[in-house]
Amino acid sequence: MEQDVVLCSEKNGVGTIELNRPKAINSISQRMIELIHQQLIDWKNDSNIKFIILSGNGPKGFCAGGDIKTLYQAKESESKYQQAIRFFQLEYKTDALIYHYPKPIIAILDGVTMGGGVGLTYGASHRIVTERTKWAMPEMNIGFFPDVGASYFFNQAPGKVGYYLALSASVISGSDAIYANAADHYITTDNLDTFIHELTKKDWIIETDIDHAIDNIVQKFTSASDQSRLENHRSEIDEYFSYSTLEQVITALESAESDFANKTKQLLLTKSPISLKVTLEQLRRGKEKSLEACFDMDLILVKNFLKSNDFYEGVRSIVIDKDQKPNYQYKKLDDVEKDLVESYFN
Repeated sequence: MEQDVVLCSEKNGVGTIELNRPKAINSISQRMIELIHQQLIDWKNDSNIKFIILSGNGPKGFCAGGDIKTLYQAKESESKYQQAIRFFQLEYKTDALIYHYPKPIIAILDGVTMGGGVGLTYGASHRIVTERTKWAMPEMNIGFFPDVGASYFFNQAPGKVGYYLALSASVISGSDAIYANAADHYITTDNLDTFIHELTKKDWIIETDIDHAIDNIVQKFTSASDQSRLENHRSEIDEYFSYSTLEQVITALESAESDFANKTKQLLLTKSPISLKVTLEQLRRGKEKSLEACFDMDLILVKNFLKSNDFYEGVRSIVIDKDQKPNYQYKKLDDVEKDLVESYFN
């Protein structure tokens, strides 16, 4: 069987982690996250490793997120439920480790980078996007919530852009990801192999200023990105998503006459009402929390969502049966009362 993660340490001081499930767009399994976490721990104190390159194998993308089909089995038994919780615990621990890692991590967000893939890359020191990047936190599509520290990082995005991305689950481009503070540099795909080759051929063991040398190579290959669509709609986004309830957001979108407002409203109305309301509250709470406190909140929400009918119905309709017709228990925003939202945080 092929390795799901290819881990490599070059003799010249470079550590590489390549996600290697190309047929599943490198969706993260329990085993993969265990290997990545352990390798990061080992390399942290290894003086022979100067920095790390994090990438995904295959033409489709870096990582489509967690292995949802496996998590769907959590409804079958208490042991499967506990196994799913352990996956999330280690995933969040690994994401947090990347935020605080003492060595540079260069993450290549080429192609699909979503959900758990965003979690692995958000805290990296150098986040590279391309013209093929498709970035999203798509959890809202399956009756879930944007996790992996999203309540922390979406509050770092300009204005209410993070709220729009969280609630609409919109897929954005590389230039949008840079605007939203989810990426740093734009390198075109025809330069990507040369860029990685230049990073890996250099002898980093004898390099005295690692950060400066990496920055020089990154700058050499960085191109100007396209105009950000998010930036173009920034004033509208800030206006519609400044309200404190989903009902008010929908009313604001309805009263606007733009094509963007109409599309956004239609998008929101396809989502699970419980997911929408819990996520808005999650984002509001995350604004005042540290990164670690946001991960702690994610874990509480995970435990409750994995006991929720609407999560499994969302996964069934989008991932398992693919009929795109979720029959949610809570069908309208009005069906979701404040006490129910509150219960997800306990």
